[in-house]
Amino acid sequence: MSTVLIRGGTVVSTTGRVAADVLVDGERIVALITPGTEPLGPITADTTIDATGKYVFPGGVDAHTHMEMPFGGTYASDTFETGTRAAAWGGTTTIIDFVVQYQGQRVMDQYAEWHEKAAGNCAIDYGFHQILSDVQDESLQAMDELVAEGVTSFKLFMAYKGVLFSDDGQILRAFQKGASNGAMMMMHAENGAIIDVLVKQALEAHNTSPYWHGITRPWQAEEEATHRAIMIADITGAPLYVVHVSAKQAVEQIAAARDRGMNVFGETCPQYLYLSLEEQLAAVSEEWGELEGAKWVCSTPLRSRHEGHQDHMWQSLRTNDIQMVSTDHCPFCMKEQKEMGRGDFSKIPNGIGSVEHRMDLMYQGVATGKISLERFVELTSTTPARMFGLYGRKGVIAPGADADIVVYDPSGHTSIGVDKTHHMNMDYSAWEGFEIDGHVDVVLSRGTVIVDERGYVGKAGHGQYLKRSLSQYLI
Repeated sequence: MSTVLIRGGTVVSTTGRVAADVLVDGERIVALITPGTEPLGPITADTTIDATGKYVFPGGVDAHTHMEMPFGGTYASDTFETGTRAAAWGGTTTIIDFVVQYQGQRVMDQYAEWHEKAAGNCAIDYGFHQILSDVQDESLQAMDELVAEGVTSFKLFMAYKGVLFSDDGQILRAFQKGASNGAMMMMHAENGAIIDVLVKQALEAHNTSPYWHGITRPWQAEEEATHRAIMIADITGAPLYVVHVSAKQAVEQIAAARDRGMNVFGETCPQYLYLSLEEQLAAVSEEWGELEGAKWVCSTPLRSRHEGHQDHMWQSLRTNDIQMVSTDHCPFCMKEQKEMGRGDFSKIPNGIGSVEHRMDLMYQGVATGKISLERFVELTSTTPARMFGLYGRKGVIAPGADADIVVYDPSGHTSIGVDKTHHMNMDYSAWEGFEIDGHVDVVLSRGTVIVDERGYVGKAGHGQYLKRSLSQYLI
């Protein structure tokens, strides 16, 4: 096995930072060495990486992606190959993707299909969550089978009737199973019945532009559904993880449940920290006209900046009312995909591509003083690993852990744009023009350098399937 020595950097963890050299042997970290304390003199390795003046932190864990997801008559434009390669460029070394079960499909058949999609194609390591939309006896049995397979988290939807929606009784049954087998229950919390009526009314009034996607999915629908999910979790005793939280009122519901001692957790996404209803969904361009706003159509939707949602999200990350940041990476191109919604916003495929930029965007929060460097590591790597049963192997730089490592230059600079640092399989960037005060210099995945000064030097098939344990974050 080859050895790698990362020399001269500052190793960052959730609890602090320390000057240390990192020694990698094969796929694992074997030692952290205080410079000048080597008992037998300077250590040599097959490869030495100079990290002088740079941060060394664990590779990012993006716990919410949708590669090749079928949605709205099309498919997410990133394959497991293109999406994980883009993730590597941005310092993410692990993803957890969602296996999708639509109405009438068998859970275990879908699980097998997602393995076929991912196996041999991923540039980085990957695991799976399971989406349940048709909760029947067979589905509940499959939950036990999947936990044994290392799929220890299950997502349900309170929206998208006839496609992904589960009613409260079905959700209750799934949560009861989660309480018995220890699985983490995940929720897309929006009141779909209210949204469906508001969408119908908007279209009847000829309000068809992408702006109305956000208007017809109001924060009240998110807060109500979040509260309802918490109550179902309370009845059953299951742990609850609320995905893509965008409304400050939904955060308040999660915080109140946690104050009562419940195992309730929340994630937000970069789009809810930086983007807004007014600035993005209402955008108009010469090329696309009012369809320009379709670039930022996602669910939950972008929220109004005037109502303070973005500032509250940053605050919730500082106070741990929200525990982590994922991307909900579900990219679609404008041509032939987002343009399906021209004249009818309800036909725009829902999703934004961010898997490549999450680490940079969150580091910009460090650069501007919104979060600490240690909290950055916690939000992007350590907590996702703990939340979904990967900690010890992922999410930490320590002897015995996988050598998933990022060397990050705080003096560097990253300009985001299609013609600059964009490697996702999309014809536009939702982050066009964003400037980052930092730069990913080197990325290792299980001891193999996959990004360096030459660019991407990894390969499809390097990534391995991760069989996850139960959440390590529960009280």
